[in-house]
Amino acid sequence: MFFLFLLCMCGLLLRGNAQDRASLWRGNDRTGQCQYTFTVPSPMEATCPQVGGPEVEGLKTRLSVLEALMSQLSGKDLQPRGGHQGVSARPQPELQEALNRAVGERNLLQGEKERLERELETLKLRMDEMRRETERLRSRPCLTQNPVVAPSSTQQDWGRARPAAGSNQMTHLMTRPNRHGDSSNLRDSAWQYGALSFQELKAEVTEVPAPDGTVDNTGCGEVISVGVPVTHRKADNIAGKYGVWMQDPEAVSPYGPNMLWRIDTIGTEIRQLYGYDDMEQLSKGFPSKVLLLPDPLESTGATMYRGSLYYQRRLSRTLIRYDLAAEHVAARRELPHAGFHGQFPYSWGGYTDIDLSVDEKGLWAIYSTSKAQGAIVISKLDPHSLEVKKSWETSIRKASVANSFMICGKLYTVASYAARDTTINHVYDTGTSQGKAVSIPFKNKYGYNSMIDYSLAQRKLFAWDNFHLVSYDLRLGRQQANRGHHE
Repeated sequence: MFFLFLLCMCGLLLRGNAQDRASLWRGNDRTGQCQYTFTVPSPMEATCPQVGGPEVEGLKTRLSVLEALMSQLSGKDLQPRGGHQGVSARPQPELQEALNRAVGERNLLQGEKERLERELETLKLRMDEMRRETERLRSRPCLTQNPVVAPSSTQQDWGRARPAAGSNQMTHLMTRPNRHGDSSNLRDSAWQYGALSFQELKAEVTEVPAPDGTVDNTGCGEVISVGVPVTHRKADNIAGKYGVWMQDPEAVSPYGPNMLWRIDTIGTEIRQLYGYDDMEQLSKGFPSKVLLLPDPLESTGATMYRGSLYYQRRLSRTLIRYDLAAEHVAARRELPHAGFHGQFPYSWGGYTDIDLSVDEKGLWAIYSTSKAQGAIVISKLDPHSLEVKKSWETSIRKASVANSFMICGKLYTVASYAARDTTINHVYDTGTSQGKAVSIPFKNKYGYNSMIDYSLAQRKLFAWDNFHLVSYDLRLGRQQANRGHHE
């Protein structure tokens, strides 16, 4: 009856003014019994707030489940909702300190790794040298040695003993002991010793005549052969893949004649010029002087002469003479009609349009022009003003050769920059204005030779082969005509 009474009251309310706003729903309570609920909104919502109810309880339940799932996923304990504390995401000071310490140790280990890698490279080079020395020693004759019998009492003074018959005085000197009575320091594995006797030395000498005359490394003849490359240093970083190194044949104070210079030519703003007191300091990588050039340099065509650095300014055909002692530009001049920045480079590229060179005859520029249509042009330059004194146009296509250099007024070209075994394939004599094809063996030891120049100071070739600074010995034939005057 009470339930029917409630329904009747509900019907009266629904038929009133609030009929359109009243609501009634049915649902099970938390014990599983059927429960009917109806609401009639008040004209002022704040006077009849609704607290609790099935929706709120359901939301609380779902929120609790979500909090439990979040706790499982994050691995962190959530504080109760009523505390309003939330989850603390701030790292502990101990963890931050441990992280910083680990990062520092990693950096130290990385530096140590790089140092060990450099030492390993040095050890590999030494091992190669020792291996070559071992092979050289193995190739020497190794004759059986007879035991040395102690001298008799009648031969106490070996220093005064006379050679036996059939021997010579040189044999006697080579076999006598030192002043302490020990002859072991004079022994060599190629010698045989007899008991209290002397052997006659015999030497066989085979003379190998040089083609086109006698070899004369102090003269100005034509190149006969090029030696194997000798490595002096490997560049430290990627900036040293290409470069140029040189020595002034007529050094000017304050720099001595043994001073060597190096420029790494990777990059767009090449300005650093490194100076080394001698070859040993260059090999160790200890420069004694670093100069900052006022104008950026382009490519590997720079050279050194009479106290000045000569080079091509970047993105132009302008040549610059930089005075090393005064540290300023002493002369600046455009090379007429010369191609630049990739118009007429060597076959390996690298913006090698203008190549400067110094030999017994003076300062040269090797380049090409639009008029020459890519053929090599050789110009003799005034070393003071950079003015062109005379030019020669050859028939050698500049893009068909890897590099070139001048010796005694003759231009030599190298066929390939990458082939391990290649040749010097052309020679052009400015004295006769004649060229010819040749085939002189040449080795690119490291497979990317970007600079080859003649060093008048050492009468060798200097080259920059794939991060490595190398040199080549030269054999020249005796000149057939009188040497030209040295300017």
